[in-house]
Amino acid sequence: MTFNHYAKLGRIVAELDAGWYIVRIDEPTTTKNFRGEVVSYDHYYRLYSQNGSQVPYGKFQKIDKLAGILDTPIEALPVVEQTQL
Repeated sequence: MTFNHYAKLGRIVAELDAGWYIVRIDEPTTTKNFRGEVVSYDHYYRLYSQNGSQVPYGKFQKIDKLAGILDTPIEALPVVEQTQL
């Protein structure tokens, strides 16, 4: 059985109080995919609780994957740009 980070994020979001949000951070990041290959991205996202605290394990790169896990359109996710904070 493989680890699915986005499934874990879905479980985390389900337990968060209302008011959580996602911040898009325009800084480069890398991650390993399930084949062990290093993949680079020019930005990433991070989950925050309603009180502004970073959510543990809340860093991710693919907003479409999180939207799919949450069964929510991407446009409906509470995403803010880092510059809006």
